[in-house]
Amino acid sequence: MTRFSTQNMNFDTKIAIVVAEDLAIWQKLNVTAFLTSGIVGTTEGIIGEPYKDGSQRAYLPLCIQPIIVLKTSRGRLQTILNRANSQEVAAAIYIEDMFATGHDAANRATVTNYPSGTLPLVGLAVRGEKKLIDKIVKGAKLHD
Repeated sequence: MTRFSTQNMNFDTKIAIVVAEDLAIWQKLNVTAFLTSGIVGTTEGIIGEPYKDGSQRAYLPLCIQPIIVLKTSRGRLQTILNRANSQEVAAAIYIEDMFATGHDAANRATVTNYPSGTLPLVGLAVRGEKKLIDKIVKGAKLHD
């Protein structure tokens, strides 16, 4: 059996998910999952091949690129979003109000209640050229 490691692969891009450090653990996990879907759902070629175990049972494919999960204050989330917007880097966002909704249409409706600079952000995700993403997420720390 061949072992494959992404440590041997160099990616020109970086995926970063940044969550508010004051969220409950279940909220952080929920936000991370939703934000990941925003990146994966809009990035062609980022999903690998299906997996098979030794019994030949098939499993769903995963993202081929590592994803870094960071934490920061809610205020810095807005700064990070502003940086992404100024660099025209598409961002997936998750706002506080979305915890109280039950479906996608309601989530989108809550976002329209806020101008860009006043979104009650609790998380965001970006993907782009490595150095640019590093500049955008500067100040956020690796999540522990």
